[in-house]
Amino acid sequence: MAKHFELKKSSNSQYFWSLHADNNEKILASEMYTTKQAALNGINSVKTNAALDARYDRRVAKNGKPYFVLKAANGEIIGTSEQYSSNEGMEDGIRAVKNAGPTAPTTDNA
Repeated sequence: MAKHFELKKSSNSQYFWSLHADNNEKILASEMYTTKQAALNGINSVKTNAALDARYDRRVAKNGKPYFVLKAANGEIIGTSEQYSSNEGMEDGIRAVKNAGPTAPTTDNA
């Protein structure tokens, strides 16, 4: 399946999304939202901010593995990546979000 956002509803009736690359690998995941509209707003924020390198915060997890978060203009975290085995892998993940984020359609499974 081509790049896309997948919107889902959790067992506790909250909403969340994930962004998938062209190979269907999950490259960014959201927090939980109390409403579907809030989750959709999060997707729109990714579309607005994904192309801007300054919006990526490169981090290191407690276990030493690199990961990144995508932030909105106000500094709030929009989405979080998986943990990577190398900085190169993390940078590949950022490139994938930059590529997919701005134009990916949304699959609504909520």
